[in-house]
Amino acid sequence: MHITQHTDYALRALIYLAANEQRLVTIQEVSERFEVSRSHMMKVVNQLIRNGFVEGVRGKGGGMRLARRPTEIRVGDVVRRMETDLALVECFTDTSRCLLTSTCRLKGVLNNALEAFFESLDRVTLAEVLGPTQHQLLHVLKRVA
Repeated sequence: MHITQHTDYALRALIYLAANEQRLVTIQEVSERFEVSRSHMMKVVNQLIRNGFVEGVRGKGGGMRLARRPTEIRVGDVVRRMETDLALVECFTDTSRCLLTSTCRLKGVLNNALEAFFESLDRVTLAEVLGPTQHQLLHVLKRVA
């Protein structure tokens, strides 16, 4: 299984928000901290907002924060919602042209592996990913100007 950079950035943003959940955080702040372009981070955050992981606050002094507690956000749910293509191989799609698709046993094996991957991620919450070291690295008492 390959997780896209988009999903990687989403997980990083959520971890950052969890480390700073007592205040609003800006997209600029997160993009600078992780050295990711602001425009790319904006796309990531917009998808996180649409999927209900993040709440955006508009206006002067606005920013973003987690829409749920870190203990309520499962890593597997984030990955499922951020990834646009979970097809491990061509036969997972409706447009498969593989000769073996109708009788292939490999598809079932790979599907079981994908399910095991998500079962593993579903057991982990955002709170569990944010350990003391990460919290110390990412926590900022007030917004950086």
